[in-house]
Amino acid sequence: MITTLLPNTSAPATSAWELLSFDSFAHAFLFCVLTFLMIVGMKKQYTFVKTRHYAIRYSLFICTFYGIGIELLQEFVLDGREGDIFDVLSNTIGCLSGILLFKWVYKQ
Repeated sequence: MITTLLPNTSAPATSAWELLSFDSFAHAFLFCVLTFLMIVGMKKQYTFVKTRHYAIRYSLFICTFYGIGIELLQEFVLDGREGDIFDVLSNTIGCLSGILLFKWVYKQ
């Protein structure tokens, strides 16, 4: 996830269609994996029953706001980076894909 804070010149050139660019795919893929693993981790713990029961909701909330936070950091804190609404959308699509992947893998 640190790669989302690297300067934009390290990413390959993007096409005219922002949502079909390599950058958007990378965001969606990383957040898909993050959300999937977070759900699995929350489901496999037995200390906090409520967290286990609402793992999908908590993971979606945490990962979505993590993605928004990264874009806000890029826009207002980091030099050489700009926050992008398409990245937020790609992150959210990745989060939803992670939930679908979890439901498919674990048949829930």
